[in-house]
Amino acid sequence: MVLAPQGSRAVKPTVSAIIPCLEEEDAIAAVTGAVLKEGVSEAVVVDGGSRDRTVERAAAAGARIVIERERGYGRAVQAGIAAARADADILLFLDGDGSDRTEFIPALIAPIAEGRVAFVHGSRLRGGQEPGSLSLQQIAAGRLAGLLLRLVYGVRFTDMSPFRAIRRDALERLGMRETTYGWNLEMMMRVAAARLPALEIAVGHRRRVGGISKVSGNFVAGIAAAWTIAATFLRLVFTLRRERGT
Repeated sequence: MVLAPQGSRAVKPTVSAIIPCLEEEDAIAAVTGAVLKEGVSEAVVVDGGSRDRTVERAAAAGARIVIERERGYGRAVQAGIAAARADADILLFLDGDGSDRTEFIPALIAPIAEGRVAFVHGSRLRGGQEPGSLSLQQIAAGRLAGLLLRLVYGVRFTDMSPFRAIRRDALERLGMRETTYGWNLEMMMRVAAARLPALEIAVGHRRRVGGISKVSGNFVAGIAAAWTIAATFLRLVFTLRRERGT
């Protein structure tokens, strides 16, 4: 795999995987190992204060550990980005619960490494899904996000998956700010507003390995996350328009 920026010789990319997690001791070792087997340069596991053996098992599997005790999905992702290798060309994002299919990592990275796009989004709603792997609220949120993005920006995404990759320099120019579950939506909106070349691929989805989802496995948390996503979309539409003077 090579990174091929315009006007320069192709070089092999350095890829850092950012894996935010909280109490995922059943899955994190296998996830870390699977990520590293796909040619990723490093796996950065950002732990949000787990009380189980998540950190111990991730480290034993070869991950670099970052502790972020302030809660917030976006805050954890930002901590992982800050800790990633300084020479990382591409940043890969996935969950630590085993639900993201790591065999699709090369397909997420290749279009960026080849210089065709800056951002690749993995759609869980396309491709094979294990029964029960996605809750109704996750499916509805993904479809709603895709509809809103198409109506406002004319882009076509079918989901709002955490499984994605982006060129690091492109991400740094986006001006990401969200500290909550709105992070994934903010990235997609900023990519669309900036007219970055983007691609969506089908990655499917598996049932999580052990534990209960912090959002989809909890109705109240799911409603709170949905509200955060809706509020984030409306707020960012106006924020991005102000930033671009439109």
